[in-house]
Amino acid sequence: MKEQSAQVRWERRTQRPLLALAVLFAAAYAVPIVDGSAGRTLTTACLAVEWVVWAAFAVDYVVRLWLASDRRDFVRRNWMDLCAVVLPLLQPLRLLRLVSTLLLVGRRARMASQIRLTTYVAGAVVGLLMFGSLAVLSVERDAPGGNIRTLGDAVWWSFTTMTTVGYGDHAPTTGVGRLLAVGLMLSGIALLGVVTANIAAWFIARFERDDVEERRQTEAITALTEEVRALRAQVAALSEERRREPPHLEAESTVT
Repeated sequence: MKEQSAQVRWERRTQRPLLALAVLFAAAYAVPIVDGSAGRTLTTACLAVEWVVWAAFAVDYVVRLWLASDRRDFVRRNWMDLCAVVLPLLQPLRLLRLVSTLLLVGRRARMASQIRLTTYVAGAVVGLLMFGSLAVLSVERDAPGGNIRTLGDAVWWSFTTMTTVGYGDHAPTTGVGRLLAVGLMLSGIALLGVVTANIAAWFIARFERDDVEERRQTEAITALTEEVRALRAQVAALSEERRREPPHLEAESTVT
């Protein structure tokens, strides 16, 4: 119980620092791609930042594993985290570090109770759009016969791919680019489904609240109507009793 409590405390303390490191990773990943004329020093520095951020998430996973009360169950429940940590070691490609960091950020973001589903989905959409554009631009810009040459082309392609519109004016020609397209399509469909379901759930909850409020008001009006009807009946009964009183009782009451 004490180990589980320590794990929870660790996750709460590292939530914001890891998200800040993820933003730093995004900047380091984007700079060499957006600035095609970046020098070797800047490219090396960005590469080092990417590895440092990945190492921070790897250390976070190891610490959480160490603090877990049941480590076997922890590995079974967090197998995606383990894959995200191990992937860059198997083949140190920037794309794998990108995927692993996105997975780890997503897993940690879902642990934060203060982040609502809508915020998380919106962030996931923006993140996929941005990283998908950068990733496809990095592999397609110098490809022979490729037609995704600028960041604008890449963003347009990512947007049309995520929404499954697919105009066809821009398309990847390399194997890695096509794999990115498949991942972006599946992710876009899933996220659009979540957004639609979330909006529908919001409307349903709103209608249910309105219905409950309407029923409450109806019940209150019905109860008030019953009370008024009862009061009227009592007033009518009293009036009838007074009307039926003998005349001499009325006269006595008048003399008195």
